[in-house]
Amino acid sequence: MSKRHKKLEVNKRCQPDTGSSPGAIYLDDKSLEPRITLHIISATKYISQPIGSLDEIRGLLNNPGETIWVEIKGFKSLPMFEFLQNEFHINKLTLEDITRTHERPKFEEFDDYAFAISRMLIFNPERELENTQVSFILFHNAVITFQENYEDCIQPVRERLKAGKGNIRIGGASYIMYAIMDVIIDTYLEILAGWADELDEIEDQLMIKPERSMMYDAQLIKRHLIGIRRVAWPEKDKLNDILRSDSPFIREQTKMYIKDAYDHCIQVIDLVDSLKEIAVSSIDMYLSMISVRMNEIMKVLTIISSIFIPLTFIAGIYGMNFSRQDPITGEILPMNMPELYSPFGYLYAIILMIVIAALQLLYFRKKGWFK
Repeated sequence: MSKRHKKLEVNKRCQPDTGSSPGAIYLDDKSLEPRITLHIISATKYISQPIGSLDEIRGLLNNPGETIWVEIKGFKSLPMFEFLQNEFHINKLTLEDITRTHERPKFEEFDDYAFAISRMLIFNPERELENTQVSFILFHNAVITFQENYEDCIQPVRERLKAGKGNIRIGGASYIMYAIMDVIIDTYLEILAGWADELDEIEDQLMIKPERSMMYDAQLIKRHLIGIRRVAWPEKDKLNDILRSDSPFIREQTKMYIKDAYDHCIQVIDLVDSLKEIAVSSIDMYLSMISVRMNEIMKVLTIISSIFIPLTFIAGIYGMNFSRQDPITGEILPMNMPELYSPFGYLYAIILMIVIAALQLLYFRKKGWFK
């Protein structure tokens, strides 16, 4: 397998057991310790600081003029989820969807909050493409994001918050959620752009010198594209659900920007389909070129075989060496190869072979075999 790509990694540790009770929070031994970061956002300030537990945000959710973003990475804390259930009335099924990180992108509405899931794709240090879940719990002026691991692709959102440009600080909690989703979708486009360049390179190299590794690379990109398509389609449906939603937690101004993210998602799907066709055509091109090369080799071997078949026949006939004279009685055997004792027999045989080979070559050339 090429070092440029490795298998798309999807976390399967949190698959529910058959017949398990709905609403159960699943935390396994490999879960990471939670890292909680509190972002306090207003038109005039932006504060980002780590906190030890969710107890520290009790009195912050209802501060007028401020938007709260709580960023949680790592799930190894059952009291943290119990706090969410008791203090914020988070449904148990929502908590189950957060901890079982195999869910498809979706949007759900509840009386006290709105819930959404996105899939984040990011390359780890080993150049493996990881597919991880990012969950959102949205309130009027607060949003809580959940991520099982410490990987990060939403640093641009924090940079925009620090710069304070645009609507990022005054758009409210729903705008923060949109901004994170938009960065995730833009990451899809960035990944696809890299694969588009590599497929172009593969096509160019196929014209020069096709190698088996190129077919493997194209096949691996094709598999990755199928994985992204599985993410992009439900992401598009989720954004469409948000646009059609009457949830009081989604501002109308935010929906204008969500339309832009929706367009980007459609662009991702179109690009995936186009690149998938290019990958398939590259694989077919490689196989066709290998087939053409094999046909050329077989044609050369066929020409060589066709030339030597009659020559081998002549050499085989005169290689039988039947004696013209009986060595015991001295009797002449007229039916036994008199040419063997001709003074120029060997020369005549060689000339005959050369003439036959030359006539064959002229015939093959007339038929266009050498074009």
